[in-house]
Amino acid sequence: MGIPDRGLLEWLDEASTERGLYYANKDDGWDFWSYRDLRDLVLRTAAALRADGVREGDVVALVLRSSPGFVAGFFGALAAGATPCSIAPPFAFQRADEYEKHVARLFETANPRLTLCDDESLERIRKLSAGLDLPEPVVFDDLVEDVEPLAGPLPLPETALLQFTSGSSGFSRGVLISAEALRANLTGMRRWIGWTPDLPGICWLPVHHDMGLVGYLLNVVVTGSDGWMFQPDDFIRSPLRYLRCMSENRAAVTGMPNFGLAYILRRVRPAQLEGLRFDAVRAVIIGAERVDPRVLQEFHERFAPHGLDRGALLPAYGGAEATLAVTGLHPGRGWTTEVPDAGDASALAGTAVVGCGTPLEGRTVTIRSEDGQELPDGQVGEIVVTGVSLASGYVGDTSSASGTSIGEEGLSTGDAGFVRDGQLFVIGRLGDGLKVSGKMVFAESLETLLHQRGIPERQVAVLLGVRDGVPTGVAVFGGVQPGWRELAREVLSEWLGDARLLGVEVPRGGIAVTSSGKPRRRVIWKALCAGRYEDVTAPLTAG
Repeated sequence: MGIPDRGLLEWLDEASTERGLYYANKDDGWDFWSYRDLRDLVLRTAAALRADGVREGDVVALVLRSSPGFVAGFFGALAAGATPCSIAPPFAFQRADEYEKHVARLFETANPRLTLCDDESLERIRKLSAGLDLPEPVVFDDLVEDVEPLAGPLPLPETALLQFTSGSSGFSRGVLISAEALRANLTGMRRWIGWTPDLPGICWLPVHHDMGLVGYLLNVVVTGSDGWMFQPDDFIRSPLRYLRCMSENRAAVTGMPNFGLAYILRRVRPAQLEGLRFDAVRAVIIGAERVDPRVLQEFHERFAPHGLDRGALLPAYGGAEATLAVTGLHPGRGWTTEVPDAGDASALAGTAVVGCGTPLEGRTVTIRSEDGQELPDGQVGEIVVTGVSLASGYVGDTSSASGTSIGEEGLSTGDAGFVRDGQLFVIGRLGDGLKVSGKMVFAESLETLLHQRGIPERQVAVLLGVRDGVPTGVAVFGGVQPGWRELAREVLSEWLGDARLLGVEVPRGGIAVTSSGKPRRRVIWKALCAGRYEDVTAPLTAG
């Protein structure tokens, strides 16, 4: 294939002084860390962890922004024989009480031997750790100060990553990823997109999310490419800076959710792209949430005059229990859309579905019915994954409302989809739907229709379920604008028939989301049924 399998720490032996990671600073410039400098920091971190009592199999929690310290903390834990676990820093949550509730559960599950953080998060994590009777967190810079590096890494731990699910269906679950599974996923991704050391990457995704961590950071380091690193809030403040960096440095690989593409379209005017070129881009991996074909088309139309190839837009599918990537569209192919078979009792509401490509090497995807039977092409059922890079299991409380499980039959994802000609088409969560006249309608499908009618991403969430014995559809608005309620009534009434329709109005930013920005539908649904939104809930009626 031309792209070799590489060990997780193999890059330490080949660390270049010429290539490395460029971190965006506040002066509109870059702080460069060569792989040689990062290697030294990794081995200093490993030595410091061992000196602090970290031993084989211990968990090291990382509450750090994307930074050289995070790279050193992650690979330093591996080099010390320990298991790294990335936990979202406070910036990822808008409300302090939500953050503390979320992170306390993660710490209880991970039970880290040591927690590394930065000055920004120290006080918050110190308070949480004290309440859970965990060791006091250590600021990364203090940990490695005046420490001599290890001569070389220790043997890898059996579990190379404790990774948390997004928690969109409830609390996040701790997933155990073996060193073999992590290595297999990184190799599979590099071979899928053809990522070689001479192809630079660029990313703004947070490293506490699997797409930013496994999909980008670990890949760029293990590959040995130049990597351009933004903070998520850098991107939100100025997506144009991200685009300029991509153009100026001939970046070949990047990735983001559908939300990121839509945000660029809203914030960057065509005239601002003058002089920028994107003909070097090989792969824009699009995952983590439902892909809107309208957004793909508009994005390509906006950027094609500046050299962006349609075949560089690569919808993909994956999840924490699969380490990350399961399927992906190959570079140069160009995305397509399909609808399920017309006679399918679980037909998709709304627009056609974007294909998320074919399985990466060593993986198999099947669609199964409720009784576990494999379904033919075009029929909707649960997506089941088998093969390499599946998680070893869960840690802590393994219960889940999401329906996702790992067993002898593989990974039952809890996601609905169908396959056509070998390509996977993903519809939504099986638990986030409502059967109407014998057909399943999915919340994510209705959200897509609302976005296409003008309600921005992340400002509306659709909930579907049976409340007080009555089929119910709910539109939760974050900062409602004139006309949104009428739009929601039109869309939901068209697809939900005689279901009761409700609107919930919360302030902008008030929709409960995961650390990666997905609406926590089941959490909101439970709160709604418990009466917590009673004062801001009203029927979605005409006028």
